Amino acid sequence: MIFSSTVFLLAFLPLTLLAYFLVPARFVTARNVVLLIASLFFYGWGEPKYILVMFFSIFFNYLLARWIEASPSKGLLALTVVGNLAILGFFKYTDFLISTINGIFGGSISLLHIALPIGISFYTFQTMSYVIDVYRGKVKAQRDLVAFATYVTLFPQLIAGPIVRYSDVAVQLKNRCSSMEQIAEGIRRFAAGFAKKVLLANQVYIIWKEISAMEAPSAAAAWLGAVAFTFQIYFDFSGYSDMAIGLGKIFGFDYLENFNYPYISKSITEFWRRWHMSLSSWFKEYVYIPLGGNRKGLPRQLLNIAVVWALTGLWHGASWNFVAWGVYFGVILIIEKLFLLRILEKAPAFVSHLYALVLIVCGWVIFAIEDLGQVGTYFSMMFGASGHLTDDAFWYYLTSRIWLLAACVIGSTHLPSRIAALLREKLASREMLLGILESAGVLALMVFSIAFLVSGSYNPFLYFRF
Repeated sequence: MIFSSTVFLLAFLPLTLLAYFLVPARFVTARNVVLLIASLFFYGWGEPKYILVMFFSIFFNYLLARWIEASPSKGLLALTVVGNLAILGFFKYTDFLISTINGIFGGSISLLHIALPIGISFYTFQTMSYVIDVYRGKVKAQRDLVAFATYVTLFPQLIAGPIVRYSDVAVQLKNRCSSMEQIAEGIRRFAAGFAKKVLLANQVYIIWKEISAMEAPSAAAAWLGAVAFTFQIYFDFSGYSDMAIGLGKIFGFDYLENFNYPYISKSITEFWRRWHMSLSSWFKEYVYIPLGGNRKGLPRQLLNIAVVWALTGLWHGASWNFVAWGVYFGVILIIEKLFLLRILEKAPAFVSHLYALVLIVCGWVIFAIEDLGQVGTYFSMMFGASGHLTDDAFWYYLTSRIWLLAACVIGSTHLPSRIAALLREKLASREMLLGILESAGVLALMVFSIAFLVSGSYNPFLYFRF
């Protein structure tokens, strides 16, 4: 089940909200039970057998965290980390490893064709960070199994993030309430994310899909296709994060932001401070710093950056293009660390911004195409291998989708939020009018988005595979 589906919007969510708010706010445990049951149903809608994997993860980390709190030891911590990574590795990387071995040694080991449990990368990282924080003494082990299971399974962010650390919601698992103001903000945030997904990501994907399928697009068409995917993945994933944060607010949880206008960045270093911030923060806290961070000299710091980015690429998927994507950004970040950032800081803003955008777009091409040979072919098209600067396809997609592309450009900047803030400021003294306009705006977004959803055919979330 996904957020942008009629089953979720018209059946699952209304029934869950009704059951949740029928329970008085003072009965937090009962509300947690409602969320737990709803979340398990949500997760099991498409693949019920993998609920057993989630149950194992819940009980394994719940028991180990309590054991570690009572008798802290690196051995127990290592057991927890290895156990979690073993589960993730088996489901996500077994066939990748077999294929790699077959390719290197010319073997014929049969693939196991193991289906990947949706969201396993996200909830595995959440449970690992929880146990590590218990070991470090940053949080107390949760004794309430229902509360812990609710944290792991909470459906707003279960299958595509953001990665929520236990420390960020520990208090809210025991004591929370949803004010009308918070619920209203949650609805607005959900509607904005839903519109991003359905009105922008789903529509701009068509450009990428059709251009990337062409045998020899012109350079301009190839770049337009790459830019389209750049917009698609941003509005797809940031839209999901907005919906998750909005739903969290409705149920009384405050999730941290996951995106901060990454396409306005003027360096790749800045880009990764703005993109998928919960993942970047996780790798920094639980991999980069434990490896030594920047505390052991520049050579060790550069090695740590390389390790983190190889792992970041591999986290995204069991395919060599993801490894290459991680290495690509790791190399750029190392070069920026060595000298390039100092040059970019002195360069005109439009130069550094253009530099970042070109590298970001090229990075998404590596991410989008699983076959590395085809990645090379597409890059050759981007840089003129077809022998044509433009073609009919380029002019067709540019002219027929100009308003969509313009909306994507504007939606990638602060402009919409600044206009909304300005309107709120102008109408601050007229609360009733402001409320009517905001309600009408949310309703219009939802109706328009649902209309596009019903009439469209493409509607997955790219990050479900992770």
